[in-house]
Amino acid sequence: MVVSLSTAAFDSFQSAMVSTFSNDFCRNKLNIWWIRGAVVLIIVPVVVLALKAPSILQIYLISDLVSASTIPVLVIGLSDRFYWWRGFEVVIGGLGGILTVFIFGTVYFGNALDGAKLILLEQGLYGNDWSAFWAFVAAPVGGLLWGIGALGFRLSFQFVYAKVKGHRFDALDRPAYLDARVEGEPEYAASDEIREDAQDGLVTVDHKGKFF
Repeated sequence: MVVSLSTAAFDSFQSAMVSTFSNDFCRNKLNIWWIRGAVVLIIVPVVVLALKAPSILQIYLISDLVSASTIPVLVIGLSDRFYWWRGFEVVIGGLGGILTVFIFGTVYFGNALDGAKLILLEQGLYGNDWSAFWAFVAAPVGGLLWGIGALGFRLSFQFVYAKVKGHRFDALDRPAYLDARVEGEPEYAASDEIREDAQDGLVTVDHKGKFF
């Protein structure tokens, strides 16, 4: 039963990775077989990590730590009030959260090796110190700080770039899809994001979120 449950969960993750990468990242412009091949390659280090991990709990703890780093900066972008928050901040914030755990571990233990091991949480949740607790504090806080820093860097770069090129600085402009409601749809969209199918009588919206 354990093998069946694990296989079912792993299969669901594979399908989610393929669909997310194909639709959200590639906008269905890349052949699906290339994406499936990439997922197969990603599975290799996952299997190696699973074989080397002393327990399944450690794998869940690692994924929880990654989630703690990524989810706070990701949730900000889900609100229309923070329309100026982009994918660049989410990526830098997520990676920065993990780096913050490493920096904290290095300072806490006094050496970089133990700091790196803290990312893998080799001692689990019940070690002889508070390192695991503070790791889960450092991950989201560090992720948010790195995300805010990435926001400042991106806006500064775009401001300087606009001045050099003589363009208007529009990085903080409110997106059109927040002001133009699609008739018959509970969403807002710019004109180039609306797709109409006369034969089926459907109106769909394809928001193209900017990364940088």
